[in-house]
Amino acid sequence: MTETTAAPAPARERADYRPRGRFGHIYAAIDLGTNNCRLLVAKPTTDGFRVIDAFSRIVRLGEGLSASGRLSEVAMRRAIAALRICADKVARRGVTRLRAVATEACRKAENGAEFLDRVHAATGIKLEIINTAEEARLALAGCAPLLDRASRHALVFDIGGGSTEVLWTRVDGQRPQVLAWTSVPEGVVTLAERWGGLEVSAEGWAGMVKDVRRHLDRFEAAHRIGQTMVNSRVQLLGTSGTVTTIAGVHLDLPRYDRAKVDGIWLDFPAVRAISHQLAGMTYEERTAHPCIGRERADLVVAGCAVLEAIATVWPADRLRVADRGVREGILDYLMRDAEREAASATRTRSIQA
Repeated sequence: MTETTAAPAPARERADYRPRGRFGHIYAAIDLGTNNCRLLVAKPTTDGFRVIDAFSRIVRLGEGLSASGRLSEVAMRRAIAALRICADKVARRGVTRLRAVATEACRKAENGAEFLDRVHAATGIKLEIINTAEEARLALAGCAPLLDRASRHALVFDIGGGSTEVLWTRVDGQRPQVLAWTSVPEGVVTLAERWGGLEVSAEGWAGMVKDVRRHLDRFEAAHRIGQTMVNSRVQLLGTSGTVTTIAGVHLDLPRYDRAKVDGIWLDFPAVRAISHQLAGMTYEERTAHPCIGRERADLVVAGCAVLEAIATVWPADRLRVADRGVREGILDYLMRDAEREAASATRTRSIQA
């Protein structure tokens, strides 16, 4: 793991300095995806952390990537503008531990490394392109508090802009254990660019579902998850703009409210009904909905198609919605690293004493 640490505090220079573990830092996590740029700044608490600043902006970094193989100039400028805001918040909040990651768009782009150099020059942020395994690991860590310990297994999925991560996990231990995972190279941006996002025909909907299902079917054939779902209690947990949007629509919120969405349980038949409802709307109707808006109106149907593919391969009674993921996972690991470092420093001092 690559980690950026802010300039050390003067206290570190004193001979009597003792590391305070996780409580000795202010933490930040940046997740630059194919569609969104997101930041969380947090202080640790006894049972987790408290968010003290946040930022999220749709930047569409992967726009046009499928056709050209490169990040476009206008998309890179949008992302850098958002990352400048992140850098300013990180500096103003006195962050001492930061990890900034980039995912599918930068993994795929021919000029991904060049873009990272531009970001560092413009903002001071050192982005790290993580692989799909690390992305899945962080997403699971971020969602772990919402896993139902009464269930022995959970199927966790994260619908992104350029890919969809699916994790088959055991949850009856202290921490969830990944039994198998797959990264489907399809997300809301790639599907919408291939099949249409403004107006989606019946053929387009079927095409998107088919594109995703061929990957999920191979994963199911290898691991027989469906059989386990028939014989025992399995939790389905989704994290993405798609599932949070569906939850907002289901609750008929006048505007999106994370506090009302994160952690909510939804009956899966209702989830599919809303997915089909959104797919049947015109672009203008989706734009007018307070939980969708213009920025998501051309992508939400593609996300619903991914969800439809998941539902047809792994039918479930209920879905738990998570408005959390990679950023929260980064914060969790940063804080655990700080604890380990403090413990190691304490042991070293004891030996030297």
